[in-house]
Amino acid sequence: MTGRIEGKVALIMGAGSVGPGWGNGRAIATRFAEEGAKIFGVDRDLDRMAETIERVKAAGAEIETAFCDVTSHQSIQDAVAACVARFGRIDILVNNVGGSAAGGPVEMSEEVWDSQVDTNLKSVFLTCKHVLPIMEKQGSGAIINMASTSGTRWTGSAQVAYAATKAGVIQMSKVIAIQYAKKGIRVNTVVPGQLHTPMVEVRLAGQRAGGDVTKLLEQRQARIPLPFMGDGRDTANAALYLASDEARFVTGTEIVVDGGMSVRCG
Repeated sequence: MTGRIEGKVALIMGAGSVGPGWGNGRAIATRFAEEGAKIFGVDRDLDRMAETIERVKAAGAEIETAFCDVTSHQSIQDAVAACVARFGRIDILVNNVGGSAAGGPVEMSEEVWDSQVDTNLKSVFLTCKHVLPIMEKQGSGAIINMASTSGTRWTGSAQVAYAATKAGVIQMSKVIAIQYAKKGIRVNTVVPGQLHTPMVEVRLAGQRAGGDVTKLLEQRQARIPLPFMGDGRDTANAALYLASDEARFVTGTEIVVDGGMSVRCG
């Protein structure tokens, strides 16, 4: 029995994780590997790729890794070229890099705003700039961009740049989807909610709960109608569907993965 994306080449931006466990990028790389894909994973910190490499190889799949700064045109160009040199094509692109910063327009510095735009939004623009011509030449491809429920609703704290850029990712995906639909390229967005990923322990608890991980998890769970909090594996399953031929008639839309939070509080 073949996998759902057997033999396809997946370029995954941000395939590492800030800590042990199921970050979105690591989970996507692993899940894609389990379904037969060849993985080209990039990250700005290659040490974060160690567990990803281990899990992908355990799934019996090929993986190649490379450094990439997603805010750099040249770095992305080099990573895309390295993927093509290694595997000959790119069937799937996953844009999984992003991060939040607290504050509204008054509190947030211009430097932080610019950094958020570069990391969360410009990065998607640049990867698409370099990957779309390859997919167009192939006559096929699937792009999955990671947004956030912060891009569609208030999620409990002021993070104006993150919210604006993730909303931008959703709309950018729609525009590219229609522009390239006749070329055989599908573009969709996964919109994760408040998941329990390594980011919670490493970064978010310090930003929002004084370092108290338990307190932050309780705050986040209280917003979720389902009686548990999802993790990167839930994001990965949504991305897998959009990458597969099962979604052949799906483009220019979003899958929300938030346990019902947006319905309750939207």
